[in-house]
Amino acid sequence: MLSRLNHLRTALFSFATPAMSHSIDTSHYRAALSSGAHTQTEIATFAAGCFWGVEHIFLKEYPPSQNKGILKTSVGYTGGLETAQNPTYREVCTGTTNHAEALRIEFDPSIIQYGELVEFFYRTHEPTTLNRQGGDVGNHYRSAIFTHSPEQSKIAKDITQKVQEEHFKGQTIVTEIEEAGQWYDAEEYHQLYLFKEPTGYQCPTHRKHW
Repeated sequence: MLSRLNHLRTALFSFATPAMSHSIDTSHYRAALSSGAHTQTEIATFAAGCFWGVEHIFLKEYPPSQNKGILKTSVGYTGGLETAQNPTYREVCTGTTNHAEALRIEFDPSIIQYGELVEFFYRTHEPTTLNRQGGDVGNHYRSAIFTHSPEQSKIAKDITQKVQEEHFKGQTIVTEIEEAGQWYDAEEYHQLYLFKEPTGYQCPTHRKHW
């Protein structure tokens, strides 16, 4: 049954066209830049299941237009086989490329700390189910943090331990923490998907759990 749900989700979007999406003003989801602003930006990359819902919940909490630290986001594929370059959504959904659906966040560390983003990542998905979020099953739905520096790696591990002790007693967090590798942007219709399609599919685990 679960695999059928995944196949249905993939099939629905093989018929997607730009005309099916609502027109949105993307400037609401990109920080306004002034001369010299945001010169010291950083990147955070998270995988927490279907990337539509992951992007949606981060941008609802930290709207770039409100100067809360997130400057812009993109959804895409990372953590895959070196031989699987420029994967398509259909290819990733087969599980053979080993890519995760992921969210890439550009943020201003003078406004929001990386650790806060890591904790929000844990608050808004289920990190104890291996290769699964709700009814979405497969290695592309795995929970993972892809770090961009040794400092990020240490922060991610420290917060993982803290969250494990405070919120998941009796369960084990299975989130992978690994160095970020090659990133591929997903197809355009995936970008800001739930803002274009407010009634579209959202994994039920993508909510605030505490």
